[in-house]
Amino acid sequence: MVPFFMAKRSAIPVEKIWPMVMPPPFGIGGINIFFYLNLLVGKTTLNSILQFMHRVTIVQYIRSTIDIPEAEANNIADQFEYRALQKGETFLTEGKISNEYLFLETGYMRAFLYNTEGSDVTVSFYSPGNVVFEVASFFQRTPAQENMVALADCEGWVITFDQLNFLFHNIPFFREFGRAILVKSFISLKIRMFSMINQTAEERYRRLMESNPAIFQHAPLKTIASYLGVTDSSLSRIRKEFSKK
Repeated sequence: MVPFFMAKRSAIPVEKIWPMVMPPPFGIGGINIFFYLNLLVGKTTLNSILQFMHRVTIVQYIRSTIDIPEAEANNIADQFEYRALQKGETFLTEGKISNEYLFLETGYMRAFLYNTEGSDVTVSFYSPGNVVFEVASFFQRTPAQENMVALADCEGWVITFDQLNFLFHNIPFFREFGRAILVKSFISLKIRMFSMINQTAEERYRRLMESNPAIFQHAPLKTIASYLGVTDSSLSRIRKEFSKK
């Protein structure tokens, strides 16, 4: 294998590679020196570098969710596998059992189901930093009622149901992490349920604009309209009114 410094020019920005290939104090603190040495002798590929960088992100996410030592966070992160999804790719299909728990690092996704008239209705949007899985299907091992698809090219980390159970029963810190994620998801669900009852369509639109403005760049307006519980024409009217303010 050709050593890194003799490799052909890469499309990967230098500013993304530099912190990873340089040892402390120039790189990321605590980088394994063997990773650096393997890089110099050509045993570490650019793909390995990028996956290492992504792994740093999930470790940071875990440590931002609960108070946990870095070593324990790394132990949990070791159980996750890197996953890339192309725009339009399906992550979960209705009728299948949800068996993967995805931490979404980059990109946007949506979950939808079909109503009694056969129209698809968006029930959730997922942004970077969200956990993507169908909770009822995942834990009860029953067929999913939702479909989940990538709205843009996505990258993230997944663990299976069996792997999650292993972590839950063997790593006390993961039990705390899992509870924190479920509580956060439950709160979000309750807020959305209440908004469909006690907020106007305009208020729901404003909230989505404030909480997730980037979704308007990736999701078709028809899917946003169904998420807000309005028709396409109503959403167009609301957007027009907001543009005048």
